[in-house]
Amino acid sequence: MKVGGIPQERDEPAEALNERPLFNLVYASRVTDGVSSADIDDIVSASHRHNALLGITGILVLGSGVFFQWIEGPKEDVLSLVKLIETDRRHHLMTVLSTDEEIRERIFPSWDMELVDANHIQEVLQDALETARDDRSVAALELLLQKVSQNTTTDPYSIGSHHD
Repeated sequence: MKVGGIPQERDEPAEALNERPLFNLVYASRVTDGVSSADIDDIVSASHRHNALLGITGILVLGSGVFFQWIEGPKEDVLSLVKLIETDRRHHLMTVLSTDEEIRERIFPSWDMELVDANHIQEVLQDALETARDDRSVAALELLLQKVSQNTTTDPYSIGSHHD
């Protein structure tokens, strides 16, 4: 590219400039007492129906009374979805752990939203911790890992004090 007749160098491949940036948002929240396995199934079903249409992918981890979710896609669509998630009665104390926008490959390209059970939540949180760059995100993930370690369960749908 020339600006004012002077060639400009880029640090990205030229083809990357034609791609849209991918926005991701990671949050954690506490599951509201009384939420059932059927409620969780409803969340996953709605995600499968709507996220693919919006180009949103990600992962929802549930265990030890904690939701941990990674959402990626077009920024406007992710932010609109997050506004809806914030008002959902099935969780509270929602904390955004990180946001980022860059031209890159999707981390979960074929997952319109997959549920990971409690048996794997520590592994997913540990992976997130290893890639976290922001000090607040690191601190939040360490706290979540500590709490999950204290409440490890073999019931993948253990979502707080309520049991079906």
